[in-house]
Parts: sequence; structure tokens; C-alpha cells
Amino acid sequence: MKNKENKKFDAVKTMREIRDKMSKEIMNMTFAEEKTYLKKLLAKKKVSAS
Repeated sequence: MKNKENKKFDAVKTMREIRDKMSKEIMNMTFAEEKTYLKKLLAKKKVSAS
């Protein structure tokens, strides 16, 4: 096994933080509310990526 190096960016840690944040935001939403929330979030990402 390789030794861990000091990383500038830890993808696994970042993904876990994002997933935890989203889980808290959608915790009490119904399935329909979740779908709407995610569609809006994705639409916002597509616009800002252009």
C-alpha cells in the first residue's frame, strides 16, 4: 500500500462533504420535492458552466 501524500485536493473528502450537505437539505422533502430541487440545482450548474 502506498503512503499518503499531502494532497492539495482530496476528492473523496470533498464528495463526502457535498453529499452530507445535500442530505441535510433534502432530509424532510418528499420525493417530488427532491426531484424539483435537483432539477433546479442541475439547471443552475448548466447555466454557470457555460
